[in-house]
Amino acid sequence: MENQEVEIYKSVSEYNKLLNHETMHPLVSVIDFSKSDPICQFKRTFGFYTVFLKDVMCGDMQYGKHSYDYQEGTLVFIAPGQEYGLNNAGNYIQPAGFALVFHPDLLKGTNLGKNIKDYNFFSYEVHEALHLSEKEREIILECFKNIKLELEQSIDKHSKSLIVNNIELFLNYCMRFYDRQFITRDHINQGVIGKFENLLDEYLKSDKPKNFGFPMVNYFAEKLNLSANYFGDIIKKELGISAQEFIHNKLIDVAKEQIFNPEKSIGEISYDLGFKYPQHFTRLFKTKVGVSPSEYKTLN
Repeated sequence: MENQEVEIYKSVSEYNKLLNHETMHPLVSVIDFSKSDPICQFKRTFGFYTVFLKDVMCGDMQYGKHSYDYQEGTLVFIAPGQEYGLNNAGNYIQPAGFALVFHPDLLKGTNLGKNIKDYNFFSYEVHEALHLSEKEREIILECFKNIKLELEQSIDKHSKSLIVNNIELFLNYCMRFYDRQFITRDHINQGVIGKFENLLDEYLKSDKPKNFGFPMVNYFAEKLNLSANYFGDIIKKELGISAQEFIHNKLIDVAKEQIFNPEKSIGEISYDLGFKYPQHFTRLFKTKVGVSPSEYKTLN
């Protein structure tokens, strides 16, 4: 595929104009693609949050490092500044489905504005999209309908809070549906956890800690072909602790074994595990175990 220039849409109204869609509010829009003009798909970057609900197969979407064939009832979340695009050889197509777009400025001074980073799925890759059941799809469409109804009202002092509250309700439903998806794909998640454990064991047994340092979550997410947030959420849902905490626990387990090696000092152990400074290792060990490495060796 030839390299394509990236189209940049900084405002909601610019995107509405592309789709021949009326701008009812400068910072938020609900789009019914079946009513838009046919468009030619390119790589695009938005200056606003975008949620696509695709109702039909519509081509190969490129997003980040991955491509993804949409299935019916798929939700994809894109944060401001992220690049995405559809590869359809420059042909004009009639898009289908819906989109909710909202600018970060809409959220300023609101509860959602403070908590928007809690919705990790805006940082997921496209192949980590949310696949809706029919009932879930109906709920999502009802949320879109309620936001659109509010947009059709005359703007008054209540407009912003009502619109933002409805967007927050929609995002909270998406959180619930992702929780369901993590559960229904439990067998896949278990496979991810097993591979993560193996990769971590291999990392710690190799020279990588000395050469590359402390094992980081991003390293393992990339090895597993997952976004860091999606990977972290799988670990949290399955194990009840963060991926970082899991790594810390494994490091301490390995350290406990090495502490009793008379040929190794505490400093050597810390460097072998990827710590730049021995005091950082000692601090983590004491936090996890309750005593320093030296005290642990004396007590056991």
